[in-house]
Amino acid sequence: MKTAGKIALRAERRRDVPVIHQVVQAAFGRAAEADLVDALRRGGGLALSAVATIDGRVIGHVAFSPVTIGAGNGSTPGLALAPAAVDPEFQGRGIGSRLIGWALDECRRQGHRLVVVLGHPRLYHRFGFRDAESCGILSPFPVPPEVFMVLELVQGAMRGCAGEVRYRPELSR
Repeated sequence: MKTAGKIALRAERRRDVPVIHQVVQAAFGRAAEADLVDALRRGGGLALSAVATIDGRVIGHVAFSPVTIGAGNGSTPGLALAPAAVDPEFQGRGIGSRLIGWALDECRRQGHRLVVVLGHPRLYHRFGFRDAESCGILSPFPVPPEVFMVLELVQGAMRGCAGEVRYRPELSR
């Protein structure tokens, strides 16, 4: 299926906020994830909020928020990727994958070193995500181990990194 117009990938702008809410809500079929993005934004908890647009229309969104892995002086900073969404009208065209790939590169450019995600292994393995538990990184939520994954944005970033991920309060609810 061909997508009319040129796809652009960029950081969100203030005027995108209401449309991001609509896109995320439509993609998930409920308001919870859209409300989460709004709460993270209000609380200063978005390390990166990126959009995919076609002809200036926001059709996809991905958010990254800070996390800490482990406890105390031995803790390691990282990011959580959540949520990622594409308007249902544009799903199945590779737009989400392009947006996630661009956003991961942007996180790397900004100096971030690790990203964790709860998601579909088939999607996230293609970006290099792998089972976090086998790396000693634990989810604070009861989830199947195959859906909790980690990605090193910088080679060696997981060296000495272990323990439970501590999310921002907005994501822990």
